[in-house]
Amino acid sequence: MQGTPECVIADFIRDNFVFDGTAVDPEASFLESGLIDSTGILELVLFVEETFGITVADDEVIPEHFDSVRRLAAYVRRKLAEVRPSVAAS
Repeated sequence: MQGTPECVIADFIRDNFVFDGTAVDPEASFLESGLIDSTGILELVLFVEETFGITVADDEVIPEHFDSVRRLAAYVRRKLAEVRPSVAAS
């Protein structure tokens, strides 16, 4: 994995959900903008688990964690801190 969680997540969103190469606003709601639907959220969960090596519990798949690049990056950092405290600080 290269780059910050924000960059990695934004790249994944752009490459898999934004097909015109437009930059992804890190604050924009995936759901409100219609960028990602419920199936897309499942895809995003798998991406996060595989890319960052964390486990996402069913009760953690909520808008507070998965509705924007910033929210998702913050969630990833918290999860990484639980597993690998030194990695989350970078």
